[in-house]
Amino acid sequence: MIMSTPAKNNNGTGLEDVNIPGQAYLREALTSCTDPLKAIESFQLENGVLLPSLRPMLPLLDLHGVRRLDFHTSLMEELRDKLIAHINEMGQKEPRERDKKLKELLVKSFPVVRVKSLRPVVMAILRNTQHIDDKYLKILVRDRELYADTDTEVKRQIWRDNQSLFGDEVSPLLSQYIREKEHILLDPLYTTNLNNLFFPPTPKVRRQGEVVQKGANMIGTSVKLYDMVLQFLRTLFLRTRNVHYCTLRAELLMALHDLEVQEIISIDPCHKFTWCLDACIREKNVDIKRSRELQGFLDNIKRGQEQVLGDLSMTLCDPYAINFLATSAIKILHHLINNEGMPRDNQILILLLRMLALGLSAWVMIDSQDFKEPKLDCQVVTKFLPALMSLMVDDQCRSLHAKLPPDERESALTTIEHSGPAPDAVEAYIQESSVASILAMYYTLHTARLKDRVGVLRVLAILSACKDDRAYEDPFLHSLIALLIPMSEEFATEDFCTTLFDEFIFAGLTRENVTSRHMLKLLWYVHNKLPAGRLATLMKAMQPTTAHNEHIHKLYETLQERIGTGAAETPVIEAPPMEFDSPLKSVPTPGPHYNVQ
Repeated sequence: MIMSTPAKNNNGTGLEDVNIPGQAYLREALTSCTDPLKAIESFQLENGVLLPSLRPMLPLLDLHGVRRLDFHTSLMEELRDKLIAHINEMGQKEPRERDKKLKELLVKSFPVVRVKSLRPVVMAILRNTQHIDDKYLKILVRDRELYADTDTEVKRQIWRDNQSLFGDEVSPLLSQYIREKEHILLDPLYTTNLNNLFFPPTPKVRRQGEVVQKGANMIGTSVKLYDMVLQFLRTLFLRTRNVHYCTLRAELLMALHDLEVQEIISIDPCHKFTWCLDACIREKNVDIKRSRELQGFLDNIKRGQEQVLGDLSMTLCDPYAINFLATSAIKILHHLINNEGMPRDNQILILLLRMLALGLSAWVMIDSQDFKEPKLDCQVVTKFLPALMSLMVDDQCRSLHAKLPPDERESALTTIEHSGPAPDAVEAYIQESSVASILAMYYTLHTARLKDRVGVLRVLAILSACKDDRAYEDPFLHSLIALLIPMSEEFATEDFCTTLFDEFIFAGLTRENVTSRHMLKLLWYVHNKLPAGRLATLMKAMQPTTAHNEHIHKLYETLQERIGTGAAETPVIEAPPMEFDSPLKSVPTPGPHYNVQ
């Protein structure tokens, strides 16, 4: 039986390149000999196992029907595994001793890199080599099969000088990340669980996700690759206005923080700020010490480093950061009400609003390249917040009154005094200020969480006026719908439906497919509580047109079937995958906002 290590002899390379007879040698021997059987026997003797201790085993194996190929293959695999283990041990030694030996091994072994059975040995040497010569990297890049088999540790050295290739590798990850976020926000059934929402996972849990971990692994300790990723994220944020790229920017940095990659976190000027903010989000609290640290970072940006504000604004534009800042601000306002305090006197509140303003201006700042912290409108603090607090006081009064013994006269008086339209200042400022808009939106979520129908209706009636249509952004609508579904009994009343649908939701239906998805999600759960006439009107208004994508049509048809059958339970539906083009179709990207050398 002939034994020869299978080799893919591309471009004339393989075993012959290291003076080992291979396929080409055997082919030549068989075509030029007079006795093929004698040539085969000669090849076996010269190239079989040369160890005297193993040669006597060959006849015995022949008697047992064991092919020579199987014997030699098993022997080669055993020796290969031992060699790889030895190479890995060598990679842990001191650089001076390690690098010299690995370089010698690489020179001798690289010619057989195209021999599949021996390739793992070459790859192990490359993986443990800190600085690989360009001549080897160029060969790996040119051969698609070799590149696919190359370890990430080696690819990093390739990517450092090939931004386009790195972009091709990163692009699928970024697409996957956005799809995952969109699926949570737009899943019509909340993945069959109303508690499986967007914001509850802790920062630590979120950055343990597959995409973030893969991204951190691709970056490794390379500052240059990290800077490339930041450039990609800035570019994509500018092109799409998709705030999930801001989330990924923060999560990648904190994943590298968890891995203690000092080469990167020590030079990223956003690291300490992001770390401190991450701790606040994790603990759901901003204490005096951390507020001083956060304020110190913002106040001490040195002259010439203003571009850092661009990345800080992206960190604060992350929906999880916005959610934390706004929720914390609402909590502080309640605290001030209970303690008869003034918003202007609470320094933590002022800091939260300052960070909100910076985060909400991220896209404009990066697009204009004008890196200046936006000034917080003092009237938001002195006029808007007191007006918003008056709504909160009304809520408390109604709640307290509801617990008192029935008194029709007093009840009528309380209803009149504490249930009227929202103060003019609230509506006026949400039209002019993004910060005021966000606070009004999160006050709405607060009232919905308490199932305070009057509080919800008072603010929903004006929420469509929010600056830049912020009340129709996915994270907010996702949270609002999830809180309205448990209030399903209210959908039987006309005033509730009029305010929610006519004055708020329909005002946002012009936003492509976004509001439609959330509306269909709401109807999925509350359709059986709606009056027949109202349901028919809503379904007619929600009927997709050719402008809507296939996903909306599918959801609408499924909802129609559910309403028609009167299903009592929610079936599990696998949402169709959303179309999402590769986000890195064109390179190069804009330059970094700060230089990381």
